[in-house]
Amino acid sequence: MNDAQPLLSGFGNQHASEALPGALPIGRNNPQRAAHGLYAELLSGTAFTAPRASNLRTWLYRRRPSAQSGGYAPLPQPWLKTGLRDGVAVPPDPMRWGPVAVPAAGDEALDFIDGLRTMVVNGDEQAQTGMAAHLMLANRSMARRAFVNADGEMLVVPQEGRLAITTELGVLEAGPGEVVLLPRGMVFKVALSDGSARAYVCENYGAPFRLPELGPIGSNGLANPRDFLAPRAAFEDDDGTRGDYEIVKKFGGELWQAKLQASPFNVVAWHGNLVPYVYDTRRFMTIGSISHDHPDPSIFTVLTSPSDTPGTANCDFVIFPPRWLVAEDTFRPPWYHRNVMSEFMGLVYGQYDAKPEGFRPGGASLHNSMVPHGPDAEAYQRASTAELAPHKLDDTLAFMFESRWCFRPTAWAMENGALDRRYADCWAGLADASKAPDAG
Repeated sequence: MNDAQPLLSGFGNQHASEALPGALPIGRNNPQRAAHGLYAELLSGTAFTAPRASNLRTWLYRRRPSAQSGGYAPLPQPWLKTGLRDGVAVPPDPMRWGPVAVPAAGDEALDFIDGLRTMVVNGDEQAQTGMAAHLMLANRSMARRAFVNADGEMLVVPQEGRLAITTELGVLEAGPGEVVLLPRGMVFKVALSDGSARAYVCENYGAPFRLPELGPIGSNGLANPRDFLAPRAAFEDDDGTRGDYEIVKKFGGELWQAKLQASPFNVVAWHGNLVPYVYDTRRFMTIGSISHDHPDPSIFTVLTSPSDTPGTANCDFVIFPPRWLVAEDTFRPPWYHRNVMSEFMGLVYGQYDAKPEGFRPGGASLHNSMVPHGPDAEAYQRASTAELAPHKLDDTLAFMFESRWCFRPTAWAMENGALDRRYADCWAGLADASKAPDAG
């Protein structure tokens, strides 16, 4: 595949790219005979009649139509779960997990598909509401194997190791600190640039992710559209003589497999706005208080999937990147909190300021709706007595998948050995304020 050209810039743009000159039709979408004998195919990410501002679709000009596949058969994957029905009932306790190691390839060979381990679920993929949060533990690349998710789009957050993701529209690469957004229904495969990788994955069953409204922030700030990069057209030169290609489809909460005569990555040209993106979180313009008080964490929203209730998201993707803390007379870490929203967090690298020791890179936490949480005893003592000079939190990246729907952890999450069953003890050392030495 030829992917040496610069990527295309702009979230929501109408992009166009061709790997062979003249492959894109001009002034029309499906000519009687497409150039180079290609097949014109439309991929729709929204209903035809969705409002123009939110309508998503891309025209593909390919060597073989995607309808050319064998019949699908079930593919067991016992660790991949979908929707609230696949979770287990748990008490309203705060939960935290340590990192789960990637198995050695000699012990268990895992590619992106085999290595998905669902942590928490909510919603219903058939009703197109809710999401799931997965870990991805992989030690081999996908070769003649591809994946397509009909249940939702996938937001991949690499935590360890770089990924090279081949999509129907071209190739994207990402490592820790970057994220990749893969549209519902788009075929892709994942290669491991460093031999193994660990990542977090948000599978969004609801409305497609979009940039949040900025309101009084104005026209600039947070994640800027120009920093989302889409691939240029590239295709695998596969004439069908190299053997079958396996395609795996997630559909109705199950995996299904079929054989293709040749590579599905045969799109020679394309145009549209339903595209995969890579985004470097280091380009996020962080906003914070320059007077007093810790603002709401919604100011760190990168992408949002809205629900039918304005301002109440099906899913928000929020990051906590390096930033300066300068607020005066302020407890600077996140405050103690109970929230109608439910929060699944992960740590890509560094330390999280509200949990400096117990929350480790590759780990996760869950605070469901109205479950109290906040800084542990160590963080509280440090922040409440610190000299309030300007201070930079550096070399850190935490994130949150926040949803209006309560999460249920999966049986695997509860039984994988990484659950910290004494997590709530981190608040046990907080003193009764009425017994503090300076109490009035």
